[in-house]
Amino acid sequence: MSRTTRQLRPWGEARPQRPATREDEAMRYMLLQAYGGVELEGCAPMTQWAPTDVRAHIDFQHALNTELLDSGELVDAQGLAGPDVAKFVVSDGVNPPKIIDGPYPESKELLAGYRLVDVDSLERALEIAARSSAAPGPGGVPIQQQIEVRQVLGAPDPEV
Repeated sequence: MSRTTRQLRPWGEARPQRPATREDEAMRYMLLQAYGGVELEGCAPMTQWAPTDVRAHIDFQHALNTELLDSGELVDAQGLAGPDVAKFVVSDGVNPPKIIDGPYPESKELLAGYRLVDVDSLERALEIAARSSAAPGPGGVPIQQQIEVRQVLGAPDPEV
């Protein structure tokens, strides 16, 4: 879904020859949520929350995703399976890969979910991350989840 406000060129009309500007490039950011990093003191893991608190948290995430989708800023958003079913794979490309099963002692460092957003600026990505961080937890109190914001880089120019 495009957020462009400019009128499209008529069929067959060539694109003006000029250097690309920053406004021509996508500003995509990954908003990453790990299992740890909740700053709400004493916040239990979600598996220990009351069902109504879990529902309120999920409803908040869905509402935020719907708002971002309607504005054309959401590219994708997914929650991921827990670290107890995660696998790490290491390979040298010749021998059979080494596959390590979870759970892992540092599961707080594993990714719990993400949002991929296409926004006009880093500031907008940070606004969205701040809203996500304030998702409700037990009793409706914002959990203050740390959200890592990283720009998605395009492939390097093969001519360089």
